[in-house]
Amino acid sequence: MRDMEGTTGLAVATPRPFALADFRRLWGVGLIVFMVRWLEMLAVSLFVWQATGSAFLVAMMGMLRVLPMGLFGAPLGVLAERVEARTALIAIVLASLSTSLALALLSAAGMLAVWHLALASFVNGIAWAADNPVRRMLVGQVVGPGRMGQAMSFDVGSNNASRMLGPTLSGLLFAALGITGTFVVSVLLYLLALHAAVTLRFRSGRAPASDLGVLARMGEGLRVVRNSPRLRGTLIVTILFNIFGWPFTSLVPVVAQDRFALGAEATGVLASMDGVGAFAGALLIAWLARPAWYARLYVGGLALYLAMVSAFALAPGPLAAGGALLLVGFGQSGFSIMQATLVYLLAPPEVRARVLGLLSVCIGIGPVGFLALGLLADALGATAACALTGIAGLATLALTAPLWRAILAPGEDTRT
Repeated sequence: MRDMEGTTGLAVATPRPFALADFRRLWGVGLIVFMVRWLEMLAVSLFVWQATGSAFLVAMMGMLRVLPMGLFGAPLGVLAERVEARTALIAIVLASLSTSLALALLSAAGMLAVWHLALASFVNGIAWAADNPVRRMLVGQVVGPGRMGQAMSFDVGSNNASRMLGPTLSGLLFAALGITGTFVVSVLLYLLALHAAVTLRFRSGRAPASDLGVLARMGEGLRVVRNSPRLRGTLIVTILFNIFGWPFTSLVPVVAQDRFALGAEATGVLASMDGVGAFAGALLIAWLARPAWYARLYVGGLALYLAMVSAFALAPGPLAAGGALLLVGFGQSGFSIMQATLVYLLAPPEVRARVLGLLSVCIGIGPVGFLALGLLADALGATAACALTGIAGLATLALTAPLWRAILAPGEDTRT
């Protein structure tokens, strides 16, 4: 039994992640999926805002991408043990590709409606919910526990790189070609991801047959979390992020256009600023972070993120708002890298997929935040809603410290 410091010896003997061809393929799939997510989120927000003028409906599009995590995250974690992971990954990419293709065809025919985007957001959310128990589980199996922190830095770094490029590219595409062009590019990118998934050589196998049903196996995962103060605390902090932090991203285009009067291109640039900060943070973490710092990066990253959400909303102009978003991204890099890393390292190997599925459930609680933020934005305006959600998040993080402070305490074993 070893704690997180004890994994350093294992890391010496394990090849660096990018030396492994299968990690490069998994990283490539993640990069493309992340890129398309940001491409489509901005385009959908702009389309819905221009079509309806409702900040509430814009927030609801983001909510529908997160809702499947809460509904299906736990059973997906159980099912991930029963299906060969490469096959599951191919199915996930195919489902997302088909959704983007359908939207591209509807838009080209002049038939695209807000409800189509709502349905597509929900379907894509199901694919997103499967990412933790499928692709990220594969990442851990390919690189080994000793390199999981570094591999997750690269994986989240690719997400953050896509957040730099995705919104900017989406804004340019939306201005030049409308939403149709965005979905056509999405389809082309998904074809590249499908090729990477198909050529993956690693085979995970399947868990041994069990007499336990889905609910019973979910219960085993819950018991593991309940008996581990650090796992429990990690999931509580995830819930706080997804209620008070993540939802604000859906309103960045609204604030940019409503308060700062920016066009689609400039809105895309502003929306990419948190990706720039997150990418820089991910590079620093991959280079400098040590296992002993993981928990502090996790909690501290969330605190910085929430503070900068309010700073973004209160910024006097777009330049200051962009600076605040840079720091939002920097905080998110610490939080998001360590989220899956801590869960993977703290969970026993035999139930890791199930615990990662529970992580998706905690992420899936985000619709509560999207709904509250959307209602607040319709009542007080998007700017005031963002300012208040950041302040409320910091207050809640402080008040719930007794529930999550075990994360910062040394000594609990980390399974490898």
